[in-house]
Amino acid sequence: MKDLDLPLVKTFLGLPLPLFAGYLAIALFMTGDGFELAFLSQYITTLGYSKSEASFVFTVYGLAAALSAWSSGVIAELITVKTAMRIGAILWVIFHVCFLYFGLAEAHYGLIILFYGLRGLAYPLFLYSFVVGIVQNVNPRQVSPALGWFWTVYSIGIGVVGSMIPSFTIPMIGEYGTLWLALIFAVAGTFIAIFGLKGLRNSEKSDLTYKEKFQELLFAVKLLKNPQVTYAAIIRVINTLSLFGFAVIMPMMFVDELGWTIDDWLLIWTVFFATTIFSNVFWGIMNEIMGWINVIRYMGCLGMAGSTILFYFIPQAFPQSFLMACIPAVLLGWFVGAFVAVTPILTTLEPEHKGAAISVYNLAAGTSNFAAPAIAVVILPLFGVQGVVYTYAALYLIAFGLTFLLKVKQPGFKGAFKCLKEKKAHNINSLSAAA
Repeated sequence: MKDLDLPLVKTFLGLPLPLFAGYLAIALFMTGDGFELAFLSQYITTLGYSKSEASFVFTVYGLAAALSAWSSGVIAELITVKTAMRIGAILWVIFHVCFLYFGLAEAHYGLIILFYGLRGLAYPLFLYSFVVGIVQNVNPRQVSPALGWFWTVYSIGIGVVGSMIPSFTIPMIGEYGTLWLALIFAVAGTFIAIFGLKGLRNSEKSDLTYKEKFQELLFAVKLLKNPQVTYAAIIRVINTLSLFGFAVIMPMMFVDELGWTIDDWLLIWTVFFATTIFSNVFWGIMNEIMGWINVIRYMGCLGMAGSTILFYFIPQAFPQSFLMACIPAVLLGWFVGAFVAVTPILTTLEPEHKGAAISVYNLAAGTSNFAAPAIAVVILPLFGVQGVVYTYAALYLIAFGLTFLLKVKQPGFKGAFKCLKEKKAHNINSLSAAA
């Protein structure tokens, strides 16, 4: 069965109802995975390590996530989505326990890096395999809003619930105790994915020989020879630089420099991710009205450049105002979702190798997870937090320029103005005929 022959599935505001269990599983699993995102860097500094050393932990984690993300799309296509998600979840639980018990409990920097890095290999296999499940089971005309919902539940988990719960539990049981609670959510998400996802359509490539499967995995790298694929991948890397970077550097600024408590900072981070719940769905729908590239270019790239700068300067100007700090958090959360169309762009560019195209996307997403703290490691000692913020903003402007090189035809899209013009002409013709 070809992708274009896939029937339209039942949806609720673009959410594919047959895949609802998978969306719920992602929300719960990423809640557990996101517990430490906005406070671990600051917590590591309390163990006696520098800001750059704390950032380096996230750099290694991001590198491992990038490698895993690159292969996860093809792996899910080759061994089936549910199998890939199951393996990723089991590895995550094992390495999370080792990270807490041998790394943080002993304040052993080497083991912190080792086990946190290994855990970075696990979550992309669970997370991005479900993206393959969406693409393989949803009609292409429904993919953009379906992926908007994917990033919405991702945000609910890793950002909203994953930040809000620690803001309440840290004052009571501390950072270390809070990290143990993450297991409950990750395991719950795993069971829902295993037992709740039923009747998934799997790729015919799951029947390939081991040699053919390995060749398909390598094909994900060969796709980067296509300059259009490369442009889209670079834009995706830049997409979440502020998200992953601010999670590392901003706790240090708000807590160590401005004197906030860690739970107050976590509420700001919750506001940011709460906004993405609406922005991901909104931009998923607006892509069908404005066009994929237009949304990415004007809303994503320019919006993120401006809100990244404001996220630094507004709290500096109003250091004790929670309300003022919420303004750039809302703006950042609103515009970061405008890049949701990068996935359908890549699968449209390579329609015969969608698993490999998704692997390129995942590689770019994982590279962003790596690049954001890596930039901080280099820039922080030289120019501080402000220099890191300027670097992120400049990269969004580079992504803006790259969108003019990106050429892709959006299926079924005529453009908002052309549609209005055609509708107007149709109405005039109808009136003329009636007369």
